[in-house]
Amino acid sequence: MRAKTASLIVALVGLHLTLLLAGFVAPCDPGAQDRDLPYAPPTRLHFVDASSWHLRPFVYRWSAGPDGYFENKRQSFPVHFLTGGPAYKLLGIFEAKWHLFGVDEPARIALLGTDGFGRDEFSRVLSGGQISVAAGIAATLLALLAGSIFGIVAGYYGRLTDESLMGATELFLSLPWLYFLLGVRAFLPLHLSPARTFLLLTCVIGLIGWARPARLVRGIVLSARSRNYVLAARSFGGSDVYLMWRHILPEVLGLLLTQAALLVPRYIAAEVTLSFFGLGVNEPVASWGNMLSTLQQYSVLVSYAWLLAPAAAMVVTSVIYSILADTLHSRLEFRST
Repeated sequence: MRAKTASLIVALVGLHLTLLLAGFVAPCDPGAQDRDLPYAPPTRLHFVDASSWHLRPFVYRWSAGPDGYFENKRQSFPVHFLTGGPAYKLLGIFEAKWHLFGVDEPARIALLGTDGFGRDEFSRVLSGGQISVAAGIAATLLALLAGSIFGIVAGYYGRLTDESLMGATELFLSLPWLYFLLGVRAFLPLHLSPARTFLLLTCVIGLIGWARPARLVRGIVLSARSRNYVLAARSFGGSDVYLMWRHILPEVLGLLLTQAALLVPRYIAAEVTLSFFGLGVNEPVASWGNMLSTLQQYSVLVSYAWLLAPAAAMVVTSVIYSILADTLHSRLEFRST
């Protein structure tokens, strides 16, 4: 169990650190276009040429021919590590030009190929992951904050307050969230800056998803408020705010962590769905959703499989969070027994 938890933590930290340092890990500017290389396949790394083996990997340039792209082997380009490249904002604050790897011009290294505008798909997957994962995490925090407040208040005070708030949760739970989400977003302005669109998406997704955490929190609070130490603290003059903060909230923290691990991939999928249909973050800013929107054309879907990379990244992220949720749930059950 400890080895599984350690490997899970490493995978989760590695995922978020890679996305956080996307500008450093990505070899290219995610918005840079090369109209001479539309839909170029992934660059092949080589260690052997016509003469000998090489310890440093190298690449060849793609050239367009009558039957598609082919490697121009007249000149090879070694892959450099910790090299200079296009400028980017490190952590969104500091301007930097160092990249984890890259090649000298005029060659390009596109590990996941290019899109229809010749933009590096690997760099765009990392840049788009910053938007999609950040939207999922921010919406989760908002949903859990609202759900915790309503759930604690409903469970602690009971009676009419409980009936009113739980009636509202029943209404939200009965709605088909996807169609409701699309309907709410459709009423909002479409032509907004990427920053405003991101904030709107986060607020809409988070405020729609508060109901389920609220019901779960309310159930724990109903049990916790009648425990002996809570009754003793109340008899000694503890205020409602003190009791909820000191004794009730710690009881629901484990549940909130498990819910966070479950909700993040769900809300990432919500952002991807909205952007896929053109209701989320729009070009030229990358997100996993608008990157996948090009696959609505059947010819693109069947011809350029590497454009499915954002979907693969979303699946990997969802699997990591699902395993984390299972691990947290198992630990909570073990502690309660």
